[in-house]
Parts: sequence; structure tokens; C-alpha cells
Amino acid sequence: MASAAASSSAALRPAAASATKPSARLPATSFVRFPRRLGFAGAAADPLLSLHVAAKVRSIGTGSGKRNGVISMAKKSVGDLTAADLKGKRVFVRADLNVPLDGEQNITDDTRIRAAVPTIKYLINNGAKVILSSHLGRPKGVTPKYSLAPLVPRLSELLGIQVTKADDCIGPEVEKLVAELPEGGVLLLENVRFYKEEEKNEPEFAKKLASLADIYVNDAFGTAHRAHASTEGVTKFLKPSVTGFLLQKELDYLVGAVSNPKRPFAAIVGGSKVSSKIGVIESLLDKCDILLLGGGMIFTFYKAQGLSVGSSLVEEDKLELATSLMEKAKAKGVSLLLPTDVVIADKFAPDANSQIVPASAIPDGWMGLDIGPDSIKTFNDALETTQTVIWNGPMGVFEFDKFAVGTEAIAKKLAELSGKGVTTIIGGGDSVAAVEKVGVADVMSHISTGGGASLELLEGKVLPGVVALDEATPVPV
Repeated sequence: MASAAASSSAALRPAAASATKPSARLPATSFVRFPRRLGFAGAAADPLLSLHVAAKVRSIGTGSGKRNGVISMAKKSVGDLTAADLKGKRVFVRADLNVPLDGEQNITDDTRIRAAVPTIKYLINNGAKVILSSHLGRPKGVTPKYSLAPLVPRLSELLGIQVTKADDCIGPEVEKLVAELPEGGVLLLENVRFYKEEEKNEPEFAKKLASLADIYVNDAFGTAHRAHASTEGVTKFLKPSVTGFLLQKELDYLVGAVSNPKRPFAAIVGGSKVSSKIGVIESLLDKCDILLLGGGMIFTFYKAQGLSVGSSLVEEDKLELATSLMEKAKAKGVSLLLPTDVVIADKFAPDANSQIVPASAIPDGWMGLDIGPDSIKTFNDALETTQTVIWNGPMGVFEFDKFAVGTEAIAKKLAELSGKGVTTIIGGGDSVAAVEKVGVADVMSHISTGGGASLELLEGKVLPGVVALDEATPVPV
């Protein structure tokens, strides 16, 4: 919490205006100066959005502050393509297989590979010839340690067929392998980022990729916020261009469930810096009923209220912003909760001396590294009232076990709520690592596979890799 390294750091821009909230609101808190137990007498109701992977991807438009009567700009899905559409066709699938590898090139977490399997299996079961593309790492030209070769055994095992691997992603040898690919076969291309033209989205490179196939499927949510040749450029040369099941599910939850939630709707935002979550907070203030803040950013809010924060992380140039966000929450009727107590340490280290103090009593020379037990109880009480929760960012320095209690408590509470039918969405990044560490990832409604893409979508930004795909028929609501 005291270190910028403790959470995602990219500075994000404010989001555009979002959907108008219902008139019935939960009472706003008076922030940290006057902590009190919240009593929620009732909740505003919104129609329940169908949230299953096979559902149409919906993108909610918000014009003039009113909810639209039609969900427009829905994207065509791979599930809309039948065996007649797919049999014998060459399908270029852009997946996100950017998995972590150890020093011996062994996969240490195959989550992203497993997430890509449903789309690939659907295609091969319908007789398509699958040409699979991905990046791995951030290579500068051809870099052997970033080859996709180590992924072939696991991918083959999960698909139940032998995956063929190409040594390049374009060129005569790749074209020969594509020509030899049988129906129901899978060809894995080499790392598309071995070519600098990929990230530059050069049309000629995109055209070469597209020339390998008849149909395009984007299932790489983690890179959908980038306009690269394999995520956006190829769509200009391939029709249809559709979403895969994973990308579709991400949009269903991060757009659909957040824009049209079952209420009360709570957002939990953590991380080290306010600056990295400005857009997310501002966008969620237009949608949520309760906003819980944790992580290093809380000390900027404390200082903005005149409290002493010791040597805790503070963004001095964001004090006015923190005040503005608190005022916006109050004006919009959002219950903004800051921790009322914190776990402080005498140094930023896993073995630091620590103690629990009220948020208004942090001594000089000490830094806050986690939320305290009273805050955990208050947060849990607030969450108990909800029907939809989205979480982005840790409550403390959860990499250090001593200061992981707050983050782990939130993870366990969301798991409990999931069991009661509450929609729980883990919005990418460190929050995903937290629920996996606690062992409750499987019970959450949705865990986003994207980092930057998740944040940008929550901000209300358009993702180039999504905009480029074919539209489906608008679905009336």
C-alpha cells in the first residue's frame, strides 16, 4: 500500500458520462470523520440482465443521461455461427495465451489457455480449421524465450487433439501448413509480436494475417483495448468478424452487469494510487449505490480531510481530486466508505512491526499497509446488503501475509455472497491474484482475464478490438 509497486500503476483518464441511477438511493456516509453503522432500509430495483456465456454480448448506450430502450451495438458471436457456416472454413482465432513461464519454460499458470478452450472446441467440433494466434510477453523482434512452443503440450492436452505449431505467423511455410490443416485441426502460429508491424497495426501485415483465413474470431479480451494488427487490423479484410465466448462473457459482465445491475450495487476499489483509478471511480460513481475504498489511495483521501497520515503513501497533487470525488459521491447519493481503522507498520517490509490504529490517529514515521478489523466488519456489513458487487484492487499490501488480512477478508466475503446468489465480478489485475490466493476464484460469478482492458471497459471507454467486430441485430429490452 505504501509502495506504487503494490498495485497496478497506469494512470487512467476520466470516463465519459454513464447511465443515470434510479431515484431511490442508499444514505451517504459522512466519510471517516464520523464513522457509524449503516442501515439500509431498502434498495432500488433494476431489471435483471441475463448473464450467461451464450447470451448475446450487449453494449449499453447512455444518451442524455437516460437508459436506452434498446441495447444496441451488440456484437455477433461465434455462437451465432452454425456448422454450415464453419465446416471446412479457415478461422483465424486471436486468443490471449500470454501465460507466465518459469526459467525452464514451464507454464506456471494456465488460466488463459483454459479460458480459450471453449471457443476453440466449438470451432473444431463444427468442422472448422482453426488458425490460432497470440502474443507472449513483450519481445523486441524474434526472441526465443517468448516462443509459443511451450504452450503446445498443454493446449493439445486440453483440446484432446495434437496441435500443430508453425515457426512463423506469416509467409509461405505458414500458408503451406494452413493448406494441409484438416477439418477440426488446430495450427498455432508463432508469437505475432515478433513482428513490430503487429503493434503498429500496419495494414499490409494485417492483410497477410487475414489472407490465411475466411473468418475472424477475437477471443483475446486482454488485448482488446489495443488497436493491433491481429486484434483490429485483420477485421478490415475478414468477414464475418465475431467475438469468441470469452470476450463475449467479459462484455456481458463488465458492460452488461455493471450498466444494468441488480441493486444494491457495490463497487470495491483498491490499489496504491488514486491517479491509477480516477476513471474507474468516476465512472462507477454514476452507477453504484455503495463505493468502498481501500489500498494506498485512502491516505490521499484522509489527508484531503486534514488527517495526519504519517509516512503513508500520499499523492499530494491529487488532494483536490480526492475532495472532489467525495463531494460527487455525496451529491449522487452514493455511500462512500473509507476504512475507519488501519494496520500500520514502521517500514515497508513483510517483517515490519505493526499495530492497529484509528484512521485519524496514524503517528509520524508509520505507514498504513492494510485496512483494520473494524473496517473489515463495516465493509462486510455494507456488502451484506448487496445484489451485485464488482471488485478492482487490493485493500492492502497483500503480497505480504502480515498485511493481506483485509484483502483476504473481502475475497472470502464475496465468496460467501456468491453462494447466496449475489453477482460477484472480479475486475482483473491484483484482485484476481487475491481471490486465487485465498482459493475462492471458482465460486465468483465472473473473473476478468484482462488488466488494462478491464479498467478501460469499467471507465466506459470503447475497446478498438471490440468496436471492429460485426454488429448483431439490436436486442429489445
